[in-house]
This record gives sequence, C-alpha cells and structure tokens, in this order.
Amino acid sequence: MRMPDWSLVQYRGGDPEQLRTGVLVDDKVVQGPPELEGLDLLQVVQRWEALAPRLRTWTPQDSPVVPDAVLTAPLTYPSKVLCAGANYFDHIAEMGVQRPAQTGDPFFFLKPPTTTVTGPGAAVPLPGYPGARVDWEAELAVVIGKSGRDVPVAEADGHIAGYVVANDISARDRLRMATPIAEPFTYDWLAHKGQDGFCPMGPGIVPAWQVTDPQDLRIRLSVNGTVKQDSDTGQMMVPVRELVAAASRLTRLEPGDVILTGTPAGCGVPRGEFLNAGDEIVVEIEGVGRLHNTVVQA
Repeated sequence: MRMPDWSLVQYRGGDPEQLRTGVLVDDKVVQGPPELEGLDLLQVVQRWEALAPRLRTWTPQDSPVVPDAVLTAPLTYPSKVLCAGANYFDHIAEMGVQRPAQTGDPFFFLKPPTTTVTGPGAAVPLPGYPGARVDWEAELAVVIGKSGRDVPVAEADGHIAGYVVANDISARDRLRMATPIAEPFTYDWLAHKGQDGFCPMGPGIVPAWQVTDPQDLRIRLSVNGTVKQDSDTGQMMVPVRELVAAASRLTRLEPGDVILTGTPAGCGVPRGEFLNAGDEIVVEIEGVGRLHNTVVQA
C-alpha cells in the first residue's frame, strides 16, 4: 500500500524527558525545518497557520537522520478526541442495519485523551476483568489545525492540519450495562470505548495537502497477518468535511483536536472474533501510514 511522502512525528531522543518533532521518511526519522526546533508536535499543530506555509515548501531531501529517535504518540495530548460512530455503509451492513435513505447528523462520542491515546508500537492492554471482548476498528483520523465554531462545510478544509492512522479499540462486552437504573442509562460508551490505551494513533501526521481526496483512500487492518478489514473511505456515510462541520456545531474545535471518522466492515464482533494477548495489529491507510501495536494482558 502506498505510504506518504513524509509525515510529522513526535519522538524522544538522547534526553528521554524531551519530546521533539521530526519527519518520518521511508521508516527513518529525519530532522525537520529549523522552525520546528524545540517544539513538540502538539505545539507545531497549535501554530499550524503560521508554520504550514513553510512546511508546504520544505522537502526532507538531505535532512540528517536522527539515529536514536523513539517514536511516541503523535500528539500528547489532544484536548478532545471526538469519534464518529457507525459512519461506514459496509460496517452498518455487517451489523445488520439497513442502508438509510438519508444519513442525517453523525453520532459522536468522546475518548479521554490522556489515558486512551498511545503511539506506534505501544501495547494495547486487555482489561483485567474476566470475559473481556475487545475489538479492533481501523480509522482515518482528522487533526484540526485551526480553531472554529459552526464551520461551514465549504470551509472545513481550512481547519484541517492533516490526517493520522487510528485504531478505535472497543470493549464490546461493556457497551450495555448489566443492570441499568433506567432505559436511558443502558449504554456505557465510556466503558465501551474509553478504557486505558484504547486509542492508538500514528505513526505521524500527514499534512492535508498530501491527501488529494480523503474519500478515496484504501483502509486495511490485519491481526497476526490475517486481513480483517479491507475497504476504502468512500464508504463513509458522512464524509470528512461534513464531519468537521458537524463536530464544530457541537463544540469549538481547537488546534490539536482529533476526529476519528468511523470504521469500515470487518470488525470482530459480527463474527465473534476478539483480540487476545500477543496479537499483532497493523492498520494501514493509503497515503497516510502504517500503525503497528501488540496486545497485552493488563
């Protein structure tokens, strides 16, 4: 699958306490332009309007390799991680839901950023309680680079800094409360989606100008080398620009916010397949990157 020309990554080097911004090219981290020196990647995104023009004209050619770079989560941490649920036609079909005549407004939920967001190579912890049924969900994620409220769809592109690969890990056994106090409290989205380590992202942020059409990207996930999800972002019910606009009607979007855009068909729950300790998960999105994580028992 085609990988990006380059992406912005966050890494630790000789000083493990200091986070730096670099550029990932052909699986090697190289130094970025001087304007990024001393900034972590969240700070870069928060200054996106000022830095983007420089990055547009910069190329990694002849940039020195950073030999001791260890990649971390690309953003530590977004102020918000908004997730669009049930946003692929092929996914709702595998869940036994009929294709709607019209899509309407998207459904959003939140993940706690500082405890769910992890990076490439990080462990995906299985919950410690017995009977956990933990599932995978490959997703294209949008990184906001310009603040805004009530953003028109036609102006949404101007608020997007770039894109990153994400995996919306889900504890299917915790979606419904066993003994809800009343019907409105049946669904527990925090337990379902917000447990520790349930939002791996990375390896880096691909600037939006490298992605010609976010609705024309192949998206694939494998577990232990077996492909489970293989679809494309054209299956989205509500496309990226409309998702950004809809999210901004609910809350002010801020630079560094992340919006997960939904997952395609191939999740484990329709087939009764779930993650086990030792499983290797790889998510690939055309032109955006490849994210690898290993499942461990918490």
